[in-house]
Amino acid sequence: MTGQTAGRIVVRRNSGLYGYERALARAGLAPVAGADEAGRGACAGPLVAGAVILSDKRPIVGLKDSKLMTAAARDRAYDEIVARAEAWAVAIIEPDECDRLGMHVANIQALRRALFRLDGTPGYVLTDGFPVDGLPTPGLSVWKGDRVAACVAAASVIAKVTRDRIMIEMDAVHPGYDFAVHKGYCTAEHQAKLDELGPCGIHRMRYENVRRAATVKAT
Repeated sequence: MTGQTAGRIVVRRNSGLYGYERALARAGLAPVAGADEAGRGACAGPLVAGAVILSDKRPIVGLKDSKLMTAAARDRAYDEIVARAEAWAVAIIEPDECDRLGMHVANIQALRRALFRLDGTPGYVLTDGFPVDGLPTPGLSVWKGDRVAACVAAASVIAKVTRDRIMIEMDAVHPGYDFAVHKGYCTAEHQAKLDELGPCGIHRMRYENVRRAATVKAT
């Protein structure tokens, strides 16, 4: 990989989930922060970003991309990350702001906000999929970063668990949509409820399926 100011740093394919952090630390760029989001593809609920600086002395057992973990495994990993990380933070962008900004801009904003909320300044930043400008620290966007970099995987767990818990709370606030089950993603079950009830206050109105359901409900 090539950093913005770090010259060329080689990460071997078999270096494991902590390979990026080790290589960057050898180059004098520690601590390394990872950032990832949850909820980009949902049509209801907030977009949540997590940022994490892991401790190099306290690895997280069983850590991997949050999408590849069960809910129980994510909860366990979340507790370990919170207890063992050098720093962690979340940023939440509510549905109306997602609508105003558009999802790509909202995604970058969420990642940037989470990184700025970390205690301390990282020496390098790894983000999942999208480069984030406006940071005081060099960084790199990594394709499927939550599967190849431990700090990004940890950030994905923080973001996913935080958002899932929000959506479980929203299930009680907006009954009938089963938000605790599908977490606001565009499943067939969610669409059926959306068509039946129309959008509620946490639906993203820029989404075509949500606008369509609102039009049908109004007629």
